[in-house]
Amino acid sequence: MALSHLLLYTLFIFSIIISIQSSSSSSEDTPITRFQQYLRFITTHPNPNYTAPISFLLNQAQTIGLTTRTIEIVSNKPILLLTWLGSNPNIPSILFNSHLDSVPAESDKWIHPPFSAHRTINGNIYARGAQDDKCIGVQYLEAIRNLKSRGFVPLRTIHISYVPEEEIGGFDGMMKFADSSEFRDLNLGFAMDEGQANPGDEFRVFYADRTPWELVIKAKGAPGHGAKLYDNSAMENLMKSVELISKFRETQFDFVKAGRFANSEVISVNPVYLKGGTVTSSGFVMNMQPSEAEAGYDLRLPPMTDPDVMRKRIDEEWAPSIRNMTYTVKEKGMLRDHLGRPLMTPTNDSNPWWSIFKQAVEATGAKLAKPEILASTTDSRFIRNLGIPVLGFSPMSNTPILLHDHNEFLEDTVFMKGIEVYESVISALSSFEGVSGQVI
Repeated sequence: MALSHLLLYTLFIFSIIISIQSSSSSSEDTPITRFQQYLRFITTHPNPNYTAPISFLLNQAQTIGLTTRTIEIVSNKPILLLTWLGSNPNIPSILFNSHLDSVPAESDKWIHPPFSAHRTINGNIYARGAQDDKCIGVQYLEAIRNLKSRGFVPLRTIHISYVPEEEIGGFDGMMKFADSSEFRDLNLGFAMDEGQANPGDEFRVFYADRTPWELVIKAKGAPGHGAKLYDNSAMENLMKSVELISKFRETQFDFVKAGRFANSEVISVNPVYLKGGTVTSSGFVMNMQPSEAEAGYDLRLPPMTDPDVMRKRIDEEWAPSIRNMTYTVKEKGMLRDHLGRPLMTPTNDSNPWWSIFKQAVEATGAKLAKPEILASTTDSRFIRNLGIPVLGFSPMSNTPILLHDHNEFLEDTVFMKGIEVYESVISALSSFEGVSGQVI
């Protein structure tokens, strides 16, 4: 009986200790808890809440001692700009960008709720946006907090931007911001934006994005009985185009499989829908050939692609008018900058910013992988279009790539290492004296 009482007493004391530790942990104010707090704001489309995270960021900025400005070019889609004034504000400044919004999450397919920012015993922090890209949004601030605590004073002015709508194209976010007088007044010489995780032990860095094109091809032809053979029927014409496009896709994919090019260095063409047939309430009419048929494709073009050659291929081969074909192309971004040059940032000695960035990362004991073209798109393209060099970089090594995936997470040690890396990068870039104008 005494042993039973002792066991109960021990369990009672243990529960009190755990409760106290839990309470203490929840009230901690650390880089990790601040990251978790930022992750808990639900900023998913189609109705992202921008008010709460901006309020949080404003509070953090004021605590650190940064000046703040909220810009609303499009109603209810605010842009937050934080600034650390340099000792020489007349020379070009540095911008560190991230986006406020995130893609939706299917809660029932996550092992932890996607907006709980649950931290496991091994340090994994589960949340939508943990990798894409709320991590860097907090790391920028934590790095500056540490630099300020050590008395560091930047030569160049440092700006941090938090923009909306990146996950749906950035057209009401960075695109409009980059075209504004407020953006021009920043006098930027260099910028950094988001990157991606790497399962290996190196950090990935991106010097360009691929540009998305949405292609819809349509075919017309004589309708008629399903048993009759027609020349140039709608479905026949569409299928000829589908075959030609499929062969082009295979050729591009063969380059990747052979190791000649990375996935992001070729033109990807993927079918996303096919539409045709005559439909009634009971289903497709099988003995009728339709007069119209349609297919939609997602194209991703690397910056070295000649857009005129691509348009000619579509016009003459994939959807020629001589086969009763029409098409529309929605070009969701540019392949060339304002001077007609491919939207790429040099990653060699011709670009002093690259050398400074590389040395700063390596000074922390980290390694950079071979610079890449991003397979998808980021807000970087709108800044590069102005002739401003931009690198995409999210310091996440030994981390599975989980952006837009279920169970997105970032390990706490990886997050903390990222702060150290950004301290080195921010101090090095903002201290660079060698360039007075923009470099590209």
